Amino acid sequence: MSATASLAVTHLVPLAGEELDKNKVTPGVLGFIVFAVIGAAVWLLMKSMTKHMKKVDFVEAPETSAAGAGLAAAAADPSADASGAKPAKG
Repeated sequence: MSATASLAVTHLVPLAGEELDKNKVTPGVLGFIVFAVIGAAVWLLMKSMTKHMKKVDFVEAPETSAAGAGLAAAAADPSADASGAKPAKG
């Protein structure tokens, strides 16, 4: 345990000695504070994620495949073959 954690534990946990019932230990105020901070952090992260997800555009643009582009080029230029490449002259 680090020195800071040890110092924090000695100040936050009362020195009960043998009066502490080891079968009835509760998290106390520190446990509630940690739980509340984690809950607030999750709530803020969810709120931020919702805001960012609303900005995302889910509409996909139509894909043009290489074969489709080659056929479109061939239709535009009748001297080209199906791959879109022009035959060599000679």
